[in-house]
Amino acid sequence: MLNAEYFKRIDALNFTMMHDDGQQADNLEQADVLLLGVSRTSKTPTSIYLANRGIKTANIPLVPGVSLPPFVENLRHPLIVGLIASPERIVQIRQNRLLALNADQESPYVDRMAVAAEIAHSKRLFAERGWSMIDVTRRSIEETAAAIIDLYKEHRLKFIADS
Repeated sequence: MLNAEYFKRIDALNFTMMHDDGQQADNLEQADVLLLGVSRTSKTPTSIYLANRGIKTANIPLVPGVSLPPFVENLRHPLIVGLIASPERIVQIRQNRLLALNADQESPYVDRMAVAAEIAHSKRLFAERGWSMIDVTRRSIEETAAAIIDLYKEHRLKFIADS
C-alpha cells in the first residue's frame, strides 16, 4: 500500500544510500542519525536497517590518520552514535574480508595492535564529544538498530524541547 509511511521509508533509503561511507557529507544536518566507527563495525547494514524503519541515516568511517570533518561537531539535528567492537572481532571480520578480496593479509588493516589503537582512538573521540557509543561486538544488526532507535527517540524529544 502506497501511503505516507511508505514514501518516508523510500526517502530515508535514498538519503541513506547517498550518505553511505562519508559520501555527500555537505548536508548531514538533514540526517536523523549519523553513525561513526572504524571499518567493519556494521555502519552500512545498520544504516540500511534504520532507513527501512524510516530513519534517515548517514555514516562516516573513522580512518587512521584522517581527521573527522570539522563540521560534524557542529551538527545539531542528527543523533550521533559511535559504533565500536572488540579488536579481536574487528580483526576477524577484516581478515575474512581480505580473504574474500584475495588481498594481502599482512597489513595494518588486520594488525591487532593497530586495530586496538583505532578503537581506543574512536572511544576517546566519542567520550570527549559526549556522543553515544554502542559496542556491536556481540550484537546483531537488529539489536544495534533497536538501541539506536531508543536513543533517537530520546534525542528527538530533547531536540524538540530545546527548539
